[in-house]
Amino acid sequence: MLKEGTGFSRVIICCGRVDLRKGIPGLTAYIRLNYGLSTTEKGTLFLFCGNRADRIKGLLFEGDGMLLLVKRLFAGNRFQWPRTPDEARELTAEQFRRLMDGFTIEGSIKEVFPKQQYHENSIVQERSKTASDPL
Repeated sequence: MLKEGTGFSRVIICCGRVDLRKGIPGLTAYIRLNYGLSTTEKGTLFLFCGNRADRIKGLLFEGDGMLLLVKRLFAGNRFQWPRTPDEARELTAEQFRRLMDGFTIEGSIKEVFPKQQYHENSIVQERSKTASDPL
């Protein structure tokens, strides 16, 4: 359920480190005090990570009560958690899948816009000139 991201209308991660010994009251207070957000929006999943990036906690309001989720990865696996402490970020479905699969939230490949446009014909002409020049 958690890895597929089904049943959530929004996913918000609390960046940085949070004391995962906290339960529902402590995590709810943390969200209200640090980010000014309400935890009683139905279908909103709040995710937290502690010092060790091998486990996360989630807090979800289902309309009739709060659900506390815990996910602990096996040895050698870690979540790629953003560590900016003063930030709560809403994730897209793709970013959530990347996080649950162990990747960083942002992709590592960025689109590049070269300053000079090359055309196939000019590259072919340059190659033919250099090939015909004697050494």
